[in-house]
Amino acid sequence: MKTLLMSALITFAPLVAASELTVYKSPTCGCCGDWIDHMKGEGFDSHVKHPRDLSGVKASYHIRPQYRSCHTAVSENGFIFEGHVPARYVQQFLAAPPTGAIGLSVPAMPVGSPGMEMGDKFMPYKVLLLKQDGSAEIYASINRKDQQ
Repeated sequence: MKTLLMSALITFAPLVAASELTVYKSPTCGCCGDWIDHMKGEGFDSHVKHPRDLSGVKASYHIRPQYRSCHTAVSENGFIFEGHVPARYVQQFLAAPPTGAIGLSVPAMPVGSPGMEMGDKFMPYKVLLLKQDGSAEIYASINRKDQQ
C-alpha cells in the first residue's frame, strides 16, 4: 500500500507543482503582501523585488498606465499579472495563454479582490486580458466574491 501511494505521489507531482512568480512591489504596500499570501495559498511561490522605479518596471513590461495597479507579477514564462488578479484566473491563463496576450490586469485596487479584503465589502470588477498591441479586453467579470 505504501508503495502504491508513493507511486501515485510521484506520478501526480508535476500536476500540482507550484508556479513561480516574480512580484515587483513597494516595500511598504501591505495589500501586495496579502495578495502574495493569496497566491501562496493557491500553490504559487513568489520572489519579491522592491525596485526603486516601479513605474519603470511596469513600462518595461509594456503595461499601459490605464491598466496599472500597485504590484506587477511576472511568471516564469514572461506573462504579467498586474494588480489583484485572483489566482484562479492566473492558473486558467497559464494553462492556455490566449494568442497575442501578455497577461492579465485588475486595474486600480477593487475592494474585496484578493489582498483587498475589507470585511464583507465587495466591489464588482473586471479582469482584463492585456494584448501585445497594447489593447485590452475583458477576460472575466467578477460580480461576487465566490467568483474569485
